[in-house]
Amino acid sequence: MFLSEKTRYFLTFFLLLSSLIFVSCSPRKLDSEALQISDKPLENVTASKQSQVTVMPEEAPTKIMPLGDSITDGYDFPGGYRINLWKQLSDRGYKINFVGSLINGPNYLPDRDHEGHSGWRIDQIHQYINIWLKRTQPDIILLTIGTNDIAQNYRVKTAPERLNNLIDEIFQEVPNAEILVASIPPIEMEEVDRRVNEYNRAIAALIESRQKQGDRLIFVDINSALDFDDLEDTVHPNRRGHSKMAKLWEEALIPLLENR
Repeated sequence: MFLSEKTRYFLTFFLLLSSLIFVSCSPRKLDSEALQISDKPLENVTASKQSQVTVMPEEAPTKIMPLGDSITDGYDFPGGYRINLWKQLSDRGYKINFVGSLINGPNYLPDRDHEGHSGWRIDQIHQYINIWLKRTQPDIILLTIGTNDIAQNYRVKTAPERLNNLIDEIFQEVPNAEILVASIPPIEMEEVDRRVNEYNRAIAALIESRQKQGDRLIFVDINSALDFDDLEDTVHPNRRGHSKMAKLWEEALIPLLENR
């Protein structure tokens, strides 16, 4: 069947018009869909992104226990070496927390906790060490003890053995702790200072022996850095003596703090 020329003209015009309508309508549909997507509430998008952010926990400070007798306490100079040590480590950017059951020192010392018991010997510290360690769980211990054993002439020959037993007890309670053991300062009395030197030599030998066995021990030779002019009353360090002690502790602590 043949279509007339007029009919073919109208059919062609109709098909062409339909194509134009289809092309012009399609983008509008896409634009509408885009608008629907962009209409999603902004707070929902923000919350979705925020939920994917991982918040890193803040690094916990290293817990340091200053442990010992009146030298740790700061006899005649409250706060003792702890004042300068805190400032020096903090100025370097280390996060530290002094721990202990006692508190003393000047108000400008931000952290005054310690475990320095004036007049106490090694055996007296040993009697309570478990209680203090259970409560505080220190990472590092700064141990200066033995001055009263020597000054009181209390079973001097077995003082190194008592120190060794104290170290054993500490490691039993906090096996991953680092223990820095200091030699004791000089005492300005000839006979007593002779006993001081003998005790310090025994400490150094003890620490060296245990280091070879793998114990986490460091010997800090405070005695060799101090002289009689660094003493307040022939026994206790003065301000300058404590400043020297703080420097020695700092030098020994930096490698440990860097590796934490």
